[in-house]
Amino acid sequence: MSMKRPRGTADVTPEETPKWRYIEDIAREVSRLYGYGEIATPTMEATELFRRTVGETTDIVEKEMYTFEDRGGRSLTLRAEGTAPAARLYLQENLYSETQPVKLSYVRWPVFRYERPQAGRLREHHQFGVECFGSGDAAVDAEVITLACDFLHRVGLDRLQLGINSIGCPGCRQDYRTALRAHFAPHLEDMCSDCGQRYEANPLRLLDCKREQCSVFAPDAPSVFDYLCAGCTDHFAELRRHLEREGLTYEVDHTLVRGLDYYTRTVFEITHPALGAQDVVCGGGRYDGLVEVLGGDPTPAVGFGLGMERLLFTLEEEGVQLPGKPGMDAFIISIGDAAREAGLKLVAELRSSGISADTDYLGRSVRAQMRYADRYPSRFVLLLGDDELAEGVVTLRDMSDGSQRTVSRDRVFAEITGDEHD
Repeated sequence: MSMKRPRGTADVTPEETPKWRYIEDIAREVSRLYGYGEIATPTMEATELFRRTVGETTDIVEKEMYTFEDRGGRSLTLRAEGTAPAARLYLQENLYSETQPVKLSYVRWPVFRYERPQAGRLREHHQFGVECFGSGDAAVDAEVITLACDFLHRVGLDRLQLGINSIGCPGCRQDYRTALRAHFAPHLEDMCSDCGQRYEANPLRLLDCKREQCSVFAPDAPSVFDYLCAGCTDHFAELRRHLEREGLTYEVDHTLVRGLDYYTRTVFEITHPALGAQDVVCGGGRYDGLVEVLGGDPTPAVGFGLGMERLLFTLEEEGVQLPGKPGMDAFIISIGDAAREAGLKLVAELRSSGISADTDYLGRSVRAQMRYADRYPSRFVLLLGDDELAEGVVTLRDMSDGSQRTVSRDRVFAEITGDEHD
C-alpha cells in the first residue's frame, strides 16, 4: 500500500473504539458531577491566539505548531492546546456576562504538535480538560485537581502521584526570576541552546528543561517560596488545606513550573510510574492573566489538560481491563430465497426495536454463517428456512451454551430481551 497515515497519527478501529468511549463517558460524567458544561471550538484558530497566550519562547510556539496561511492570507494554526481556545470562546460568546464562575469542559479535542512521536504521545492527540473562569478562590484550584484525580481513579488508575507548586504572580515573580538567573548564569555554557534563550526570555522555564545536562542544575535552584508575596503565600496555604480536606496526598515540588507562559500561582502535575521518564498523565494550573491578554477584563481562571492517548497507554501498561468490541444481540441465518426476504425484514424489525441485529450478505453456507456469527460474537442466532416460514416460527440458538429451541415469530423480541410483557 502506497498511502499511509501521517507519522505521529493513529487510526482507531472498531476494536479500539469501545476503549475510547469508556474514558469519554467517564470524563463526561465526572464533568457533569462537578458542574462543568461541555464546549467545542474550531480545530483551527488564529495563530496570534497561541503566540499571545502560550508564549513566544515556548517549545509549542517556537517548534511545534502546525501553522499555515489560508487562501485569504490569514495565518491559522491547528489547535495546539486547549486553554487558549476556551478563553477565546469565553470572551467571544460573552460567557463573562453570565453568573460566575463559568465551568467548561472538553472531551476528545484533537490537538496538534510537531514533536518526536513516542508511546502515548502523538503529533495529533486528543485531550480531556476543564477550565473554570471567574474565581480566584484556592478551593476552585483544589476542585479542579480533585476532579482530575477522581476521573483517573474512576477509569482504573492507581499509583498516581500529585505534585503541586506555586509560581507566584507578576508582582512577586520578578525577584524570583532575578534569583534564577543568578543561579543558572555560571552553568549556561554547560546547558543546551534552548536554555540559553530561556535564560533571557523566561528563566522559570529553565526549571522545566528535561535534558539531563540541564535538569541537574534545577534541584539546587532557589525556592520560589522564598520570594512569594503574602497573597500568593496565603493562596498556596489555602490550596494545601483544601487538598488535605479532600484526602489527597501530594508533594510540593519547587521545580515544577509547567511549560506555558500564562500560568500564575498554582501549577500541578499528576504522574504515573508506568510512563517512565515522560511520566506526566495530567497537568494544569491557574492562569489569572490570560483573559486580560485576550482583551477581556482581569479574570481569575484555573484548569487542566489530559492526553487521552497517553491515558489509554497507561491503562494498558497497568493491565486495566478495558471494554472490547461489543457483540451483536442477534444474527439471522436464512436458507433459501424466500427465507432471505423474511430474514431481511426481521433484521429491520429487530433494529427498529432497539436490538442489534445483522445477517449474511456474501451468500455463505449455513456452516460458514454460523462460524461468522460466533466470531462476531452474537448472543443468539435465528435460523429461517422453508419449514420455519411455513410454520410462522424461527429456530433460536443461544450461542453461550449451544441450546436451541423453536419460538413463534411474534415471540422473538421477548425471547431475546427477556421481556415477557412486550
